[in-house]
Amino acid sequence: MPELPARYNAAETFIDAHRGVRDSSIAIRCQGNSVTYGDLASNVDRCGNALRQLGVGIEQRVMILCHDSPPFAYTFFGAIKIGAIPVPANTLLTPRDLAYILNDSRAVAIIVSAPLLEKVLDIRKDAPRLRHVIVAGSDAPTGVLSFEQLLGASRDDLSPADTSPDDAAFWLYSSGTTGFPKGAVHLQHDMIYCADTYGAEVLRTTENDRHLTVSPLFHAYGLGNGVFFPFRVGASTVYKPERSTPELVYTLISQEKPTILFTAPTFYAALLAYPEQDFRYDLSSLRMCVSAGEALPKPLFDQWKGRFGLDILDGIGATEMLHIFISNVPGKAKGGTSGTPVPGYLAKIVDDDGHELGRGETGNLWVAGDSCAAYYWNKHEKSKAAFRGEWYVTGDKYHVDEDGYYTYEGRSDDMLKVSGQWVSPAEVEAALMEHPAVLECGVVGAKDKDGLTKPRAFVLLKDGRKPSDELAEELKTFVKGRITPYKYPRWIEFVPELPKTVTGKIQRFKLRERA
Repeated sequence: MPELPARYNAAETFIDAHRGVRDSSIAIRCQGNSVTYGDLASNVDRCGNALRQLGVGIEQRVMILCHDSPPFAYTFFGAIKIGAIPVPANTLLTPRDLAYILNDSRAVAIIVSAPLLEKVLDIRKDAPRLRHVIVAGSDAPTGVLSFEQLLGASRDDLSPADTSPDDAAFWLYSSGTTGFPKGAVHLQHDMIYCADTYGAEVLRTTENDRHLTVSPLFHAYGLGNGVFFPFRVGASTVYKPERSTPELVYTLISQEKPTILFTAPTFYAALLAYPEQDFRYDLSSLRMCVSAGEALPKPLFDQWKGRFGLDILDGIGATEMLHIFISNVPGKAKGGTSGTPVPGYLAKIVDDDGHELGRGETGNLWVAGDSCAAYYWNKHEKSKAAFRGEWYVTGDKYHVDEDGYYTYEGRSDDMLKVSGQWVSPAEVEAALMEHPAVLECGVVGAKDKDGLTKPRAFVLLKDGRKPSDELAEELKTFVKGRITPYKYPRWIEFVPELPKTVTGKIQRFKLRERA
């Protein structure tokens, strides 16, 4: 990590550092168009000047409700450069949650992709502090400003605001699987910390790399993959505003030739489910595949390696930590684990009283590192519970094996006590996934006739496989032969789909409600 000066603005590292160095190098590739680093710097400055002309001041919040596209990057760093706070938001937010975040953040402006404008206009009356709605990618209706017109009318030179490394830079709202989302406040130094630890030590990204992230930019994982890792070193990044499908992603890999692919386990499963017969896509440009968002089951790791000859580097990150802090590394990937702590981060497994546990013992994962959020906005009690001095309490259950690799055992509130012993839903899911009929599954606890908790599995079958009582019994027997028998699912429910967050995590709380 470089020593940062007393006055520092993150746009200096990720945007201004490339001026006069690689002005003609391509920063962003999107739908057949490219943006050079010179264009990026000019448009960031135009965006910052436009926001300032609209009266947006230091520390005022600017929401970004954009599909993955250049306007996202221009707004993100344009706001940071004037000392304002960009707030990337989930493009799939319900109107209720969108209004909540607008009001909770007190955003004074929102930049929105044209297809999402109607959703904003529907709840505009419910957000009294929102002064400006700015649409990117189409003509602006009455009462709405055009992003392209604002940039066209603004100067392309801008000095960074007089901020410090510890000033707020941007907020990221947690996915809100329980209750309303929480705004994690990230500081000016957080992105460079991630870039110079995980980016430099695990990805080893150079200016010759090309990143493709399937996970969206509004998510902490996608923000690193598609924005601050490539922009730290002058690499290029591929954006896709469209909804992800295996065919689209395979096509993009063949056409755009990325060197690193980032997505979540669920999408790796979808890519693997794509027929091998007449497979015409070229993946030879890839030097690395990365997974995060949920634990990658070992069968997926093995199948991917068998089919494409590439390890998937699984890791664990968090919105609160900004990116991945435990990861497998090239040449030493161990399927079924999250890897080892990234240089620059500390991790420990503790019991419910905070006492450290030994190797092989399952407990609560705590992590420390200088990319940790400062606190949750307007959430004092939740901040106290999550941030303990330098440590962040992840809410995940883990154990560490003899080689120092961390293995995910489930969320703290997902772990099941069966016959007086802990059962990891992730372990049961991984066993089920090894069966050739199973595409995806989710395991939760359900009460039996005696009121005792036992595992219940919701199973999505591969194409061509039909649900039956016989198959259900076969799956139960299969799991008993793979893991400790008491952990097998007492009930198998076949489903047409599993409830998921936008980032591909299975929403076990919804399965618990059904169970």
